[in-house]
Amino acid sequence: MVLQLSTFHWEGGAGVAAARLHQALLHAGVDSHLMVSQISRPGPQTTAWADSPWKSKKAWGNFVLERLSFLPYEKDKSVRFAFSPATAGADITDHPLVKQASIIHLHWINFGFLSLKSLEKLFALGKPIVWTLHDMWTFTGGCHYNRGCERYLSHCCYCPYLKKPGEYDIAFAQFEKKLALYQNTPLTLISPSRWLDDLVQKAVLTSGKPSQAIPNCIDTDFFKPGNRAEARKALGLPADKKLLLFAGANTQDPRKGFTYFQEAMRAPGLADAEVMILGKGKAENFAHLPVKAHFLGKISDANQMVQAYNAADVLIVPSLEDNLPNTIMEAMACGTPAVGFDTGGIPEMIGHLESGFIALSKSASTLSEGIMWVLKHNADGAVSENARNKVLQLYSEEVIARQYSKLYDSLLHGQ
Repeated sequence: MVLQLSTFHWEGGAGVAAARLHQALLHAGVDSHLMVSQISRPGPQTTAWADSPWKSKKAWGNFVLERLSFLPYEKDKSVRFAFSPATAGADITDHPLVKQASIIHLHWINFGFLSLKSLEKLFALGKPIVWTLHDMWTFTGGCHYNRGCERYLSHCCYCPYLKKPGEYDIAFAQFEKKLALYQNTPLTLISPSRWLDDLVQKAVLTSGKPSQAIPNCIDTDFFKPGNRAEARKALGLPADKKLLLFAGANTQDPRKGFTYFQEAMRAPGLADAEVMILGKGKAENFAHLPVKAHFLGKISDANQMVQAYNAADVLIVPSLEDNLPNTIMEAMACGTPAVGFDTGGIPEMIGHLESGFIALSKSASTLSEGIMWVLKHNADGAVSENARNKVLQLYSEEVIARQYSKLYDSLLHGQ
């Protein structure tokens, strides 16, 4: 039995990716179990660690404690959730599922689910550990994305996320703990993108560990092309406009690059287009857009997400740092081409001038150029078809479940 461990369940990019992999493995006949801090919705072989009122309070307490432990050190509130000290978490070593598991498969485990101490106890069981990285935290002194700092390549210290960076700051201390923690552990590190796997192999904490790139997966029978007119009608969107979709979990997060999208929309060639915006935020945040905006808020219902992708002519992803965004995979599965910056794993997903357009990082002008390229070249649906086909070939449930099954077999039987 393989036990998947994830803080979140069907929430956030990492939580969705973990739940989708679990679903794909079950469909492929793999005995997979998923344990999350708290369940978002019931599912087969899915268990909440916090399965009682007391444990729910404990989970919340661990989250608060973990966040409070960083508070005295944070540079300002903009970095509050960008650094995880991993000081508080649950000890799950005596849980029946952990005892039954042949392989422990970690996903994103921060925010009070598992601490460094929790991991130490888990690793001490001596079971093979697979760890799918959904950001850079595994090999840094605490940040989830490095924002240009490359100290993790040698040793974290003088951390730019801290109020008082120093030679022996908390990033240095966490780095040292991870160094000791990983030393004698049978860790196999999986990155959803080749970009992240390349960093894994360069980072001091993880270089020399077995690693490979296996993408996240998606249910291509659910995320699929649909009727555009019907989708627009259901969402109350105009039938006769070019609609550009910006979907960020938090549209105000600078990492999502909304300012570049806003600037790109000033291009004369896009004056008649309109914008759909999904995610956390308020309608007034988008009052300064040079074109009409339709703010749909945060959509949790998966059927409505499919409608939103099918309503759009193109998805815009101007992220400044990203691993393998679910939004791109979802849009492309629905036959909606994407335009994104040349950062992280984005260029691996979007085939430049085939299934979308890769713009120069932080360049609003090439972003608008890309949007116009897609609108012009997708008149006959060729770009949409290429987008859908790429997802079928690389990210479908069967393709990814096969790769993980092979990995699990090799760890258990040395094949």
